Amino acid sequence: MNPSAYLQFNGQCAEAFAFYAQLLGAQLGEHHPASQSPMADQLQPHQKDWTMHAQLHWPNGQVLMGCDALMGPYEAPRGFHLTLNRTSVDEARALFDALAAGGQVQMPFEPTFWAAGFGMLVDRFGVPWMVNVDAPTAA
Repeated sequence: MNPSAYLQFNGQCAEAFAFYAQLLGAQLGEHHPASQSPMADQLQPHQKDWTMHAQLHWPNGQVLMGCDALMGPYEAPRGFHLTLNRTSVDEARALFDALAAGGQVQMPFEPTFWAAGFGMLVDRFGVPWMVNVDAPTAA
């Protein structure tokens, strides 16, 4: 089994997924605009360009899915973080900085007692992230 996350956005799903694809090396998969759905006539005018369903695919089979909050009020994500684990501190810091741009840093990226580098943030789309580089293991 390979669990995946399904993210919900406040009208920014297409923009967020394009950003994540470019930054994280994923391919944009399915994208279903709300305006082309059977429920298009029930949408508010500002929702016509929103996303009903989108997917990102990585070469290793990982999938991230998402949509915009079409059926009710948007609620910011709570109780989880998407996690990026890298082996290079420099690569992890660059990812952290890119995700943090326009967002909110919850814990700056820096060495910790458990990691060569670790940081937490909420990106400009409202998605919480942790970026981690494991500490070197003793040989």
